[in-house]
Amino acid sequence: MGMSVTISVATERDVEQIFRLQYLCFQSEAALYGNYRIDPLVQSLDSVREEVGTDCVYVARLGEEVVGSVRGTPNADGTASIGKLCVHPRLQGHGIGARLLRAAESALAEERGAKRFRLSAGHRSDKGLRLYRRVGYETVGTDKGTDGVPMIVLEKPAETYAATA
Repeated sequence: MGMSVTISVATERDVEQIFRLQYLCFQSEAALYGNYRIDPLVQSLDSVREEVGTDCVYVARLGEEVVGSVRGTPNADGTASIGKLCVHPRLQGHGIGARLLRAAESALAEERGAKRFRLSAGHRSDKGLRLYRRVGYETVGTDKGTDGVPMIVLEKPAETYAATA
């Protein structure tokens, strides 16, 4: 390929690429549920811009192209919510998602004081669930997304992020 994928903090200049990538990546999730109104597909560009400005947002780049992203938000109770992990379909299966998760976990624990990480995945999202379990997340419950999709909630203690790095 000639270039390697790098992971870095997202900036304002990445917002539109993140927005387009998210829309592309979550099409397959929407198809799993027959629901094209899932949260990542209806999020506005301004909302993505706000998240990049306030949350812990990382991107994977191949040259100048954003090919992956993830967001994390610390909560008052020490739990950091991680979400909207996506990797361009042509690059999935190469460890980029795990690298993005590690970057977000590291920043959330070291810079924002997270004690635990929580994320959720649709109950039919086998690839995502496999990844999360492989990097140490364990199922702690179920929920229903605001879009009606049944979700599996997973967590792991912040001190374990280093073990999966």
